[in-house]
Amino acid sequence: MTALQKKMIAPTLEQLTGMRRGIEKEGLRVLPSGSLALTPHPLALGAALTHPHITTDYSESQIELITGARLGVQECLDELTAIHQFVYHTLQAQGGEMLWVSSMPCGLPTDETIPLARYGSSNVGRAKSVYRMGLGHRYGRRMQTISGLHYNWSLPGVTSDQYFALIRNFRRHAFVLLYLFGASPALCPCFVQGRDHALQPLGDSGASLYLPHATSLRMGRLGYQSDAQASLAVSYNGLEGYANSLHEALTQPYPAYEAVGVRNPGGDYNQLATSLLQIENEFYGTIRPKRTVRTGERPLHALRERGVEYVEVRLMDLDPFESVGIAAQTMRFLDVFLLHCLLSDSPPDTPAEIAQIKRNQHLTAERGREPGLTLQRQGQSVALATWGADILAECAPLAAALDAAHATDAYSVALQAAQARLAQPESTPSARVLQEMAAQGNSFNAFALQQSVRARDALLQQPWPAVQQQHFEALARESIAAQKAIEAADTLAFEDWRQRYVAVEELG
Repeated sequence: MTALQKKMIAPTLEQLTGMRRGIEKEGLRVLPSGSLALTPHPLALGAALTHPHITTDYSESQIELITGARLGVQECLDELTAIHQFVYHTLQAQGGEMLWVSSMPCGLPTDETIPLARYGSSNVGRAKSVYRMGLGHRYGRRMQTISGLHYNWSLPGVTSDQYFALIRNFRRHAFVLLYLFGASPALCPCFVQGRDHALQPLGDSGASLYLPHATSLRMGRLGYQSDAQASLAVSYNGLEGYANSLHEALTQPYPAYEAVGVRNPGGDYNQLATSLLQIENEFYGTIRPKRTVRTGERPLHALRERGVEYVEVRLMDLDPFESVGIAAQTMRFLDVFLLHCLLSDSPPDTPAEIAQIKRNQHLTAERGREPGLTLQRQGQSVALATWGADILAECAPLAAALDAAHATDAYSVALQAAQARLAQPESTPSARVLQEMAAQGNSFNAFALQQSVRARDALLQQPWPAVQQQHFEALARESIAAQKAIEAADTLAFEDWRQRYVAVEELG
């Protein structure tokens, strides 16, 4: 037995059946024409500030749907589906808006016309909007309209050190997920208007830009990247080092953002702070250590005080061929993959390896299906297909262990599907997107609109019991009442509240 196979025995049945996963899924609201909906977040969905399952992300036009942390894959997927159904029934009743099923955005208006999310008049609600104003100043509003799916994952009895070992391995092996599940090889030219890029026109119409072997432009240099954050050398060798790296980024002034200022000459807020990061969530990464926060608590304080509770996987594109953005088989593969990351040997990272990981990510995002593509592993060139096959082969005993724990063969089937996809680049979602686009005149917007209509119709045709509708209507009413209660309880002026929130001592 290899050392890894011996460790495979380590998780107990109780741990394997106690594995939890939850989903946060973003998506733009669009008009039937496929252009961005500029209407406010529908009141019938509830208050975005306080609703447990339906909120907004960057833009008022960008809905985020959130499940609980569930013990079963199907249970989690069923909850995500029910939330989608309520949203679609509500949008259908209010004029026929729908959700864009692609990670790369629809046709966009001018940058300043993209509406920032609004959360009411409370201090916490205003802070969320000011933070988004800051993101717009720092990175542009278009970049913030990219949508993705976050997979939150935990296993009972795992320590903070073990979660950081998982994170290091995840970052090393993330190219596997980008290759297998990346679904954004093309985009609307409006997204890169006025920006330097190396994309190519697809076809003669000029309706789309792409890279021939791209898997996930969202996770490449055009996506959630910034020169400012490139200067951040965050180590994942343990909670203390990670927390200290973030602490510095949250407290050290950054000259370019100091020039923007917290407020403009008219007194309106430009951003929450002039530091490299306004708040913890501004730090872009493929995976994050997370801890549930208490009311008013900073995420970094929660991590320092109580340790890592779960990890948030952030590199998954929306699957435009699935009505809710992800399939049960994909979720099962993620469970196996994350268990492999947790149990494999995980040496400390180094600055050289961190730079290597970034290069591998960009290569896979932009050229992942290129025949013979090589990545760097411990300073040596290795074929993506070879390295990926090695990792998937090591996952087999884990898939078998999960099958045994759940009396199924679904985890092994998910792994076998991943192995087949690795060997057949044309079967990947990114390749399928380009194949489907060819039938739509090579138009990204036409393809994504067609898939969005299919997703809407599929969800509206599913059974929708009255009791479910009533349940979500009650949640909407409760969330609106909760927001009003928060607004009524405020006593501090916003500027006093802001200064207290960004104070160094709040970070723990």
